[in-house]
Formats: sequence, C-alpha cells, structure tokens
Amino acid sequence: MSNTVIKFEDVSKQYRLGVVGTGTLSHDLNRFIAKVRGKEDPTRKVGVSNRLDVKDGNYVWALRDVSFSLNDGEVLGVVGKNGAGKSTLLKLLSRVTAPTTGQIKVKGRIASLLEVGTGFHPELTGKENIFLNGAILGMTKREIKSKFDEIVDFSGVSKYVDTPVKRYSSGMYVRLAFAVAAHLEPEILIVDEVLAVGDAEFQKKAIGKMQSVSKSGRTVLFVSHNLTAVEQLCSKGILLQNGMLKMEGPIHDITSAYKKASVNENELKRSGTRLVELKNYAMTNLLGQAIDEVFLGETFRVTASFSAKETTDYTDFTLDIRNDSNEFIGHVTNADDLFEIKNLEKDELRKITVEVKDMSFAPGTYYISLWLGNKYGTFDYIENCIRFTIKQGDFFIKRPFPFDKRAKTVLRSNWSTD
Repeated sequence: MSNTVIKFEDVSKQYRLGVVGTGTLSHDLNRFIAKVRGKEDPTRKVGVSNRLDVKDGNYVWALRDVSFSLNDGEVLGVVGKNGAGKSTLLKLLSRVTAPTTGQIKVKGRIASLLEVGTGFHPELTGKENIFLNGAILGMTKREIKSKFDEIVDFSGVSKYVDTPVKRYSSGMYVRLAFAVAAHLEPEILIVDEVLAVGDAEFQKKAIGKMQSVSKSGRTVLFVSHNLTAVEQLCSKGILLQNGMLKMEGPIHDITSAYKKASVNENELKRSGTRLVELKNYAMTNLLGQAIDEVFLGETFRVTASFSAKETTDYTDFTLDIRNDSNEFIGHVTNADDLFEIKNLEKDELRKITVEVKDMSFAPGTYYISLWLGNKYGTFDYIENCIRFTIKQGDFFIKRPFPFDKRAKTVLRSNWSTD
C-alpha cells in the first residue's frame, strides 16, 4: 500500500553469546561465503532450537519471524514483558542493529528516543546539545534555529539553557532530550520506556505532544509498561512474547490480552483453607483511583475485602512484594504495626486498607501477593495477584540517567563537605 511507512517481513534477530567470530579464520570465511551464496551457515549446530528461551550456549534469538505493517498517522503500542523483544524491535527499526533474517522497509525520516539524552554531551550546555542532538537526528542548522525557542519552551529549561547538562536533574535532562526529538518533525517517531524518568506532569505533556504528532499525519511507535498511557496514546498495538509476535490489533484488545495473560499465569497459584477468604482487592492512589504504577517516593494503597465462613477470633493480613525476577524484596503486615484484625463474624464482609508509604524499591516491575492467616495456618494466599511498575521520576534521584538496575532499593541521603 502507498500509505504504508513501516513494514516488517519475517524479521528475526539472533545474537551470539561470547566472541563475535567463530574462533578461526577458515570458519569465518566459510560462513561469509555461505551467506553470499544464500546457503545455510555451515558453523551452525544441527538441531539448535530457534526459540528465544532456548540457547545452545552460543546463540540466542531476541526476535523471531515478526511481520507487521504500519500506515501514515498510526500510533503503534508495543506491549510485552521484559525480555519479550520490544527494545530489539525498536533498535532494528532505528538501524542501531541489523536483522539476522527478513526485511524491514521504512518510508520517511526516523527520530528515535531509545535512551535518555542519546547524543548529549555532559560538558556541553543545553543550547549546544540542542544543536548537536538535532544534527545527529538529521536536522539542518536552519531547521534547528527555527525550532530552538519552541524546543526550549517545551522542555522548560530556559533558565538553564546555558548550563552544562551534567548539572541537570533527570527530569530536566529527559525533557530536553524528548523536546529535541519530538520537534524534529520526523515522519516516524520512536519512543521507548525512556519517559519513565520524567515526572507525571511531563509525561502527560509528552503524550499530548505525541498525539499532536500523530494527528499531523506522522507515525509513532511507543513502548511502555504503563498500559494506561499506551491505551490513551495508541490506536493499535502488537503483543510480543518470547521474541515472537503473539497478537496484532486494536490497542484495547492488545492490552486486555496482556492483562488476561498476566492474570492467567497466577490463576492457580492460590492456597489455604479458605476459612477466611479474599473476595476482592485493588491497588489505588490516595484518591482511591485504581493504578498500576507509582513514582519512586510516592505512597499507594492496597484495599482488600474478605469474609469468614465461620466466626474467627482474628487474622493477619500480609503483602509480600517480589520483583520481576521473583526475588522477595519485602513485605507489609498488620502485625508489624500492631494493628489487630479481630472478631470476624460468620459471612461478615470485612474491608481493610493499608498504605505503603514512600516507596523506595528500585524502578522496575513488581508483584504483590496477598496472605490471610494466623498462628494456626494459612486461610487464603494469592500469589502475584497485583502487578505494578515503579517509575523513577526525580523525587529521590536527581541524576540525569536512569537508576542503576543492579540495586534493589533506593536509599535517601544528605551530603555535606567540610
């Protein structure tokens, strides 16, 4: 179709673990000759699976046989768990790396925002980096000058435009980086989860800008774990799973399938006598609105309702929190706060709300398991029933780059010097 601007045709990406070559010049030459002739790689082991989650010690598939197309003015949401292949897909489209097999056809200029401040130099001022980053993204000097005031105004850093960006907070840094990319007026704008380090006000502003970009007939690809933002911005979506395209369609169908898949994984992970049984539960903000994300340092609530099948003296209620690697990170329980849940009458519906204050776990994806029980045993336990994301913002962290992912928690601190 003439209005198709992006087309993936059976695209796969394979990475080799360890050294890049085969280890010998003769094998490297044989591989090159086979590739030129369109033959199979002679160094590839027989019987190696092509699934992303299976590797032979040398190769791993990050993306496998992905096909889809996107037209002018469409906004595509790319959804999937960590490791599903989302970032690889964007890097292929941005030409950061090349596909192993298949073809990618693109019509128009691409502006990519895959990492905070890609192309920024910390020693240069905001103004200098606007011109540098604009040039890297393909803008002419005249184009940058004509957009300069608009870029600075959108980013909100006019007061510090002549200050080296190494002194910027993470919020200032990402605002400026996004402003440059968004005002390039590309035919295609690619935005990764990078906006997670901006504050809530800026995220709203950035989504508004991306909406205006799409309404002007340009195409946007958006990757985020924030399903609310994805549904708000995107018209269609694709769901990736283990490097393969699981589903393509209207964005609400995609997010619904993603949520359902997450729930189904945990459907059977329930145990206990059900003497006291959880009836419903939700994660909310302080206004009582359902949420699935919080910013580092914010407070959220978990509300649950439960009933007893027979009169029960007391029960305890615990929230166990694990990260995306299923590591136990911490818990919250009424017993620690000496808050008693006593005298449950038969068939009485009891509602309880717990506030989790000043969230200090490192940015990422987390799961909450709910437990009801007492010293006699477990009444009801639902594992990983609440999934949520912690975003960086710049309340705790002022640095201009995302938080070090190796850490599990963020500790607040004050600094001084003699």
